[in-house]
Amino acid sequence: MIQISALPAFTDNYIWLLQDPDTQHCAVVDPGDAAPVLAWLKQHPAWTLSDILVTHHHPDHVGGVEQLKALTGAKVYGPAAEKIPARDVALNDNDRLTVLGWDFDVYTVPGHTLGHIAFYHQGVLFCGDTLFAAGCGRLFEGTPQQMHTSLERLAALPDATLVYCTHEYTQSNLAFAQAVEPDNTDIAERVETVRQLRARGEISLPSNLALEKRTNPFLRTSETSVKQKADERNGRDNRSAVEVFASLRAWKDKF
Repeated sequence: MIQISALPAFTDNYIWLLQDPDTQHCAVVDPGDAAPVLAWLKQHPAWTLSDILVTHHHPDHVGGVEQLKALTGAKVYGPAAEKIPARDVALNDNDRLTVLGWDFDVYTVPGHTLGHIAFYHQGVLFCGDTLFAAGCGRLFEGTPQQMHTSLERLAALPDATLVYCTHEYTQSNLAFAQAVEPDNTDIAERVETVRQLRARGEISLPSNLALEKRTNPFLRTSETSVKQKADERNGRDNRSAVEVFASLRAWKDKF
């Protein structure tokens, strides 16, 4: 069984480490810095880094790729539509790859960047900076329509799907979620759960899609309470879920 753990990087990034104990091969997702991965490999000399998965081109996700490939020979997978350093396999929508014996489906999820992809394997989702715990990525390159469509696509996966995003943003995202839905008891409960986790020095991830659908305002754009708050914020009738999303994202950018 593949084991998944987090290697902290920078101030709030996570590099996801996948380990196959049968072969002692491992893979990493979005290694923005080679140092945490190399430190782990040094502590575990019997293990081989065989694969590197990349969701998008931002430096805090690809900064360590070339060094890791040079030192380990790992195969690098990344989006075809973006410039990914040392990429061996260019991935497009609905492609499939096998890593450590797991089959992954590739979904293009533009919004944060235009070529952003996510990797899905039966209940496990590596979604980079598209879907966050209680939030979503900023629209650096894409449109509100693109990001809303991407989030809806991910939200259609099974409720039990574990969400492995790449930043520890959960507490600040939940503060915004409470501003949007102050009467949502699921959000209030999650705020307290995450507060306790962080107070113990534990990470707030992975999340799961069922929890996101109850507490993430960007997945709740069709809820009356969310629409009303968005309307109130920008003083107009947001007639579609995309318009509600755009209002929320603009608000969150300044929150």
